[in-house]
Amino acid sequence: MKKLDIIYEDKNILVINKPAGLLTVSTSKEKEKTLFYETSAYVKKSNPKAKIFIINRLDKETSGIVMFAKNQSLKYKYQERWNELAIKRGYVALVHNYFNDKKGTIKSYLKETKTMLVYSTDDKKNGKLAITNYEVIKQNNKYALLNIEIKTGRKNQIRVHLNDINHPIVGDKKYGIKDNYKRLMLHANYLKIINPITNKEMEFECKVPKEFDALGK
Repeated sequence: MKKLDIIYEDKNILVINKPAGLLTVSTSKEKEKTLFYETSAYVKKSNPKAKIFIINRLDKETSGIVMFAKNQSLKYKYQERWNELAIKRGYVALVHNYFNDKKGTIKSYLKETKTMLVYSTDDKKNGKLAITNYEVIKQNNKYALLNIEIKTGRKNQIRVHLNDINHPIVGDKKYGIKDNYKRLMLHANYLKIINPITNKEMEFECKVPKEFDALGK
């Protein structure tokens, strides 16, 4: 087990920088190679009876900020008001193709097929509203590095939205195009959230992995 990349820890929460390629929680096929399993093992080192509870999740392929609560009641306090408490959720993505518009907003209703593929629809009765803001940090004629802020937290939202506007994320084997990148170039690097106990704002940030600096070169 690799050493956890701990961004922040106190008596109530634990904030981890999840590596790409690691499940956040277990599935029917995988129980132990997960961030939850590794984080649980970490807290049990100091207290064998300690428990952790997941607050937010990231796709297996996405790296970045994941929060855990150290008690179940706090988990529910965060999850029940997540969209209200999570003031800002920031990501960095490396995507295909040149942008003429340096910033924009993508809005659609997302729906999932029986094969767990998410897609956009204009039918608000059949999908869940998803809003994604993006801004170009730098680009060349093949790739662009983006700052992204999501206003809603839908499954695969950023991946679907960027593909919708012909800027699929580099390394996205599910929604993108074939390329030589081994990982999904999407990283959750920033979270500003209100602590539901103190009502004070908390900010968490983690470094963007070095491979994002390449800009396709």
